[in-house]
Amino acid sequence: MILEIKDLKKVYDGTTVVNITHLQIGQGETIGLVGNNGAGKTTLFRMILDLIRPTAGSVLSKGENVMQSDAWKNYTASFLDEGFLIDYLTPEEYFVFIGSLHNLTAAHVYEYLQRYEEFFNGEILNKGKYIRDFSKGNQNKVGIAAALMQNPELLVLDEPFANLDPTTQIRLKTLIKSLKQQHQISTLISSHDLNHVTDVCDRIILLEKGLVIKDFNKDENTLKALEAYFSE
Repeated sequence: MILEIKDLKKVYDGTTVVNITHLQIGQGETIGLVGNNGAGKTTLFRMILDLIRPTAGSVLSKGENVMQSDAWKNYTASFLDEGFLIDYLTPEEYFVFIGSLHNLTAAHVYEYLQRYEEFFNGEILNKGKYIRDFSKGNQNKVGIAAALMQNPELLVLDEPFANLDPTTQIRLKTLIKSLKQQHQISTLISSHDLNHVTDVCDRIILLEKGLVIKDFNKDENTLKALEAYFSE
């Protein structure tokens, strides 16, 4: 088990936005978090990554509280939104910087980036542009590739399919599936796109107003069940 959530609660101005009694994430699981706006998905991710502190409860990563230990940072990577990028750098400069944090030389970084030529679709490297000048979809590509450069055991992606063109969405799904098969990465993905999340995830957690409403393993009826729930 790589993550365990116990009695986790976040309250803003008297409103409870996350209230999860108990949740476990196993090694190698690919889990999709679904829910309407305001369900608490991003707040939950930010507490898992110790970006915001819970009102009560705890997030344990490999048994250690993320608020009290930095050990989880060595095996956890994430991309939540473009605000986490250093947008005055070029993609190349950003990748080299991220690589240097993990003791990778520039040569190793450029070798790594060759794996993502298809994912980048000729739109990222050697463009002479700063990250801030790229579209949101291309900024997503930079953030996702930089997160994967860390070879994480736990990967957290908030709306990774947003703003991507259909071709890149398909390539990202293939990439996520290959990560699970080759490296047994535990991946948490939030998405409003039920098709994508049911395609790549083997377990679905449905959040509503901060509560876990459903938590189930995917089968051939999962997409229909989710569509029925959200159409009620």
